[in-house]
Amino acid sequence: MRRYKRIFTIVIDSLGVGALDDAESYGDAGADTLGHIARKVKNFRIPNLQKLGIANLHDLGTVTPVLEPMGYYTKLREASAGKDTMTGHWEMMGLLITTPFRTFSKNGFPKELIDELSKRTGHVVIGNKSASGTEILDELGEEEIATGHMIVYTSADSVLQICGNEETFGLEELYRCCRIAREITMKDEWKVGRVIARPYVGKKRGEFKRTSNRHDYALKPCGKTALDALKTAGFAVISVGKIADIFDGEGITESNKSRSSVHGMEQTIEIAKREFEGLCYVNLVDFDALWGHRRDVEGYAAELEKFDVKLGELLTLLQEDDLLILTADHGNDPTHTGTDHTREKVPFLAYSPSFRGHGALEEEDTFAVVGATIADNFQVAMPEGTIGHSLLEKLL
Repeated sequence: MRRYKRIFTIVIDSLGVGALDDAESYGDAGADTLGHIARKVKNFRIPNLQKLGIANLHDLGTVTPVLEPMGYYTKLREASAGKDTMTGHWEMMGLLITTPFRTFSKNGFPKELIDELSKRTGHVVIGNKSASGTEILDELGEEEIATGHMIVYTSADSVLQICGNEETFGLEELYRCCRIAREITMKDEWKVGRVIARPYVGKKRGEFKRTSNRHDYALKPCGKTALDALKTAGFAVISVGKIADIFDGEGITESNKSRSSVHGMEQTIEIAKREFEGLCYVNLVDFDALWGHRRDVEGYAAELEKFDVKLGELLTLLQEDDLLILTADHGNDPTHTGTDHTREKVPFLAYSPSFRGHGALEEEDTFAVVGATIADNFQVAMPEGTIGHSLLEKLL
């Protein structure tokens, strides 16, 4: 018999809690996203996360442990190779990724790829380098508007990103070009995890602003996941944010796009007011996209404080047969060098109003305990070839 009717799993994108043992091989020795933020920002306040045990889990300076945390907490170590969004989420739902997705951050994309993309889309490609989204628009946005050329860039992630001004380039044209790019980058030597449409508005440097009409064209998962198992068994799998894009729609029964992380929490709060049986799976991307990659410590801290307020609202709506799991998919320490993700452990915080106990659990050696726990709750067998084990019997 299932214990929880609804499970809310919220991924605070990039909220790492300390470097993994192999972090040095990724250039990430000493990384600690949450710890460094908490110890550098004065008057940092996250009272609801604090109640759930976040400061009992990890040293957060002036954010102190509580005597009686509301839930259970531990840290999860990534078993897969890599430190990107898809690797983290796919492992969370049971897939072990042994070969990292291709990245092109050092020299941009090969000439052969760019030539084919230009020929098939009919646009001259400009950019073709690793850059932040705001920087590339300030540098090349005016040229794109004036010429009809197409801005292509990448990042430390396994991504090919294309910018298009919604008024001059056109949203549908942008999506068409991204679909072509996705076809081209299915070749093994060019295979990136995601092709991302990055629409923006504005007419000149300093005024450009990305819009919420982003669309990710992701690879399909390399196997069946916990999401597929739940959907096949007739349970709801409601995604919020970019979850549906990360899994290319596989295993999803309802998709909700978010304009921001705050909006994602507002959507989750509204979903919590509905009746359903199954999983609500949430990704809150602004922590990573707006603050981690831009190495903005204060911005990241402020986003966490906004999240904490919304978390408080969600906690009041949880019913006795609800389970909340808070976690992350990788780190992105805003105090670290460069602009890349950081190879870190991630938090696992669990809470239900029906819990009789609370406290620390042993560290786990894979993110896949999340999906396995969810599947176990709904008495659904994990697909063949997946990894992970359930923590359900420890959440009492």
